Parts: sequence; C-alpha cells; structure tokens
Amino acid sequence: MADTPPPAESPSSAAPPPRPNERKSALAKRLPLLLLVALGLYLWQVTGTPERDVAFQLAGPGWASVRAVDLQISDPEGQLIKREERFFPSGPPPELTYKVDLPEGTWDASLFVKREGTDARVRLETELVVGEGQYIVQQLQLPAAVR
Repeated sequence: MADTPPPAESPSSAAPPPRPNERKSALAKRLPLLLLVALGLYLWQVTGTPERDVAFQLAGPGWASVRAVDLQISDPEGQLIKREERFFPSGPPPELTYKVDLPEGTWDASLFVKREGTDARVRLETELVVGEGQYIVQQLQLPAAVR
C-alpha cells in the first residue's frame, strides 16, 4: 500500500456562505412580532397605575424620640393599599419617602408612631390628594400631648 495524499478540497465541496438576503429575511420575519411586543410594553406602561413618591416631612419637636413608624394607606372604603413599617435606632430622618402605586384620587394615610420608652403608638392621620404629579408631600407634626 502506498501512501496516498489526502484529496484536496475543491471549492465546490465546501458549503456556500450564507447569502445576505437570508439574514434580512429572518429579521423581516421577526420584525412584526418585535413591534407588537414593544407596543404591548408601551401600552402596559402607559395604562398601568403610576408609581408615586409619597414624602412625609417631620416638622416640629418630639421626633427625636421616635423609634418606629408604621405607614398604612387605604382607599375611602378602608381597603389597605400599602403598609410599611420602618425602625430607627436614633430617631427618623427629617423626611420619610415611600414608593406607592397610586392612581389619581383621594387616599387616607395613617401613621402609627412608636416612641422610645412606651409601647403605646400615636396615630397620625392625613389625607393624600393625588393628581397628575409623581411627588406627594405632606407635613406631619406630633400632637402637643405627645411631645
């Protein structure tokens, strides 16, 4: 047996490179689906309940002894929409900010404030009037009997 060299590859035996039109046609096939997905995401974002920043500015004396704040936002029928409790080892910051999904309207907000050295909680109530803006700012003061 004689050593025979391997056959040389001819250009006709190799696979032809993909044509540029094949790539374009694959993208063209998927483009309507991608456009529908983009339109769906846009409509979902526009018609969904917007996220609002609700800020409570803590004004007046007495806030340094506060160790916990429990926020509850409810609709006019009393159904709870948002509840969040925060704890502070050395008093809260001058402003508490919460992110809440709220449509336009009027909402009831209750804050239950726990002070250092007592188990009783002070209830502060306020009404949130939500318009088109993203930011809702309310000022809160502790009642004089609690300070």
